[in-house]
Amino acid sequence: MIETIILAIALSMDAFAVSIGLGSKHSQRTILLAFKSGIYFGVFQALMPLIGYAGGKGVLGWIEAFAPWVAFILLLLIGGKMIYESTSEGVEDDIAQITHRVMLILALATSIDAMAAGFSLTILNVNPFYACAIIGAMTFGFSWVGVYVGSKTGTWLESKAELLGGVILILIGLKILIF
Repeated sequence: MIETIILAIALSMDAFAVSIGLGSKHSQRTILLAFKSGIYFGVFQALMPLIGYAGGKGVLGWIEAFAPWVAFILLLLIGGKMIYESTSEGVEDDIAQITHRVMLILALATSIDAMAAGFSLTILNVNPFYACAIIGAMTFGFSWVGVYVGSKTGTWLESKAELLGGVILILIGLKILIF
């Protein structure tokens, strides 16, 4: 259970960071933007790990002996990518108007990592539907809050959220590998 919550927080950080950026650039109609961010990012972050879990279950029989290493490497790569991205500018600067198409692209882009992380659900031995519901709800909440944080404070917290999420994912990978 605690691993699921920690994984949900880590996976939410990417969407949180993007939501902060969106909120900082588009501070008018914050309630609507917060709702859009929460729905889009929450739904995608809930569905993608489920897809990763299904794929992981399909290949688990072939790689069962190496599954902890595969989960570790995937989480290390995802976490490393998030840490790297925390040092670069976000795409939110280039977005003039937030349409459903833009939100769909952002939600898909931030949740691709969650699909790979879904493989780790096979190793954690948790109920995947329950875990994905927690991930989706957590992402909804972080995205909602992220828009408000961004509209009030700007983007100074955006990179720190991605950095934290990356570190947490790497630590979860180490835990899977060691224990």
